Amino acid sequence: MVSRISARIGAISESATLAVDAKAKALKAAGRPVIGFGAGEPDFPTPDYIVEAAVVAARDPKNHRYSPAGGLPELKQAIVEKTKRDSGYEIEASQVLVTNGGKHAVYNTFATLLDPGDEVLLPAPYWTTYPETIQLAGGVPVEVLADETQNYLVTVEQLEAARTEKTKALLFCSPSNPTGAVDTPEAIEAIGRWALEHDIWVITDEIYEHLTYGDTKSTSLPVAVPELANQTVVLNGVAKTYAMTGWRVGWMIGPKDVIKAATNLQSHQTSNVCNVAQRAAIAALTGDLTAVDEMKVAFDRRRKLMVSMLNDIPGIECPEPTGAFYAYPSVKGVFGREINGRTANTSTDLAAIILDEAEVAVVPGEAFGAPGYLRLSYALGDEDLVEGVSRIAKLLG
Repeated sequence: MVSRISARIGAISESATLAVDAKAKALKAAGRPVIGFGAGEPDFPTPDYIVEAAVVAARDPKNHRYSPAGGLPELKQAIVEKTKRDSGYEIEASQVLVTNGGKHAVYNTFATLLDPGDEVLLPAPYWTTYPETIQLAGGVPVEVLADETQNYLVTVEQLEAARTEKTKALLFCSPSNPTGAVDTPEAIEAIGRWALEHDIWVITDEIYEHLTYGDTKSTSLPVAVPELANQTVVLNGVAKTYAMTGWRVGWMIGPKDVIKAATNLQSHQTSNVCNVAQRAAIAALTGDLTAVDEMKVAFDRRRKLMVSMLNDIPGIECPEPTGAFYAYPSVKGVFGREINGRTANTSTDLAAIILDEAEVAVVPGEAFGAPGYLRLSYALGDEDLVEGVSRIAKLLG
């Protein structure tokens, strides 16, 4: 029988993080006391001044109509100014495309840059959406694994070993989802100069740029290597920094010809991003970072607490993340152990056992191209964090 679904779409895997989050919410709705560490979503409400800007915008008839497919001019200019302010990268409005969230920016970028068979170097562990969008665009993801012994940070030597004549691009994400690892400025410059030397595009995801801790700072790749700007696309958005995951406003920054082509694509996909959400994003980007700093204080406290609690569990090894809001422990030391009459031989097995036996939802490393690990988001309330990790400790202790 001929498949009713195209091979192209049928090959796409479901988002593992959203699937885990949906299952946790369904179990909670059924009355089970499930604690979810699955979704990368701040537990804070969007700051009031941003919400108020949206309320005002919703009442203005000009926002009830179509607007330019590439984004409101005021928002594009706000992105230009925010990018210079926050990362020191100077761009023009013609280098910006406003998208329906960060995922849309990822999709547009790969669809615009890749031809069938082009290879994209993909450091693993990676965010679940990257390989799916690469393949949907006809590209071939080439995974480059960096494990906990190197703090999940890929090296130039590893990238060079994976490079072939078909290598078109490198996907770079620092601070990282799922590991929370942050590359040093020196490492970022070295990777950028390697990409420049070999004429490789770099797609750099900077959506966690403000979420770094201690003395750690994020570095924008085209700032570290200015000569690379003409072969770099920067991805960003308001979701993580401003607790605006549901507002769906992201953007891509790149060379003018790439942005023009991606804007043309978007004009046929979705037209403009919701104008009310764009107006809210303007308020976010032009306001101060006080609310962001307050959220960071909470995230930092939870980060230290979660890592400490996880490292106290026999068989678990968790490097301390310095960015984003994820812990990414190795759980290989738990494999083969009997847990309430069951045995986990993979991180997928272990995640299922933890959900069934402890009623805690975590995402297995298989979703991120790195079996043997779990991802736990600490973007949730302190009480739930302590209760959730305590349940895991009791189960595995």
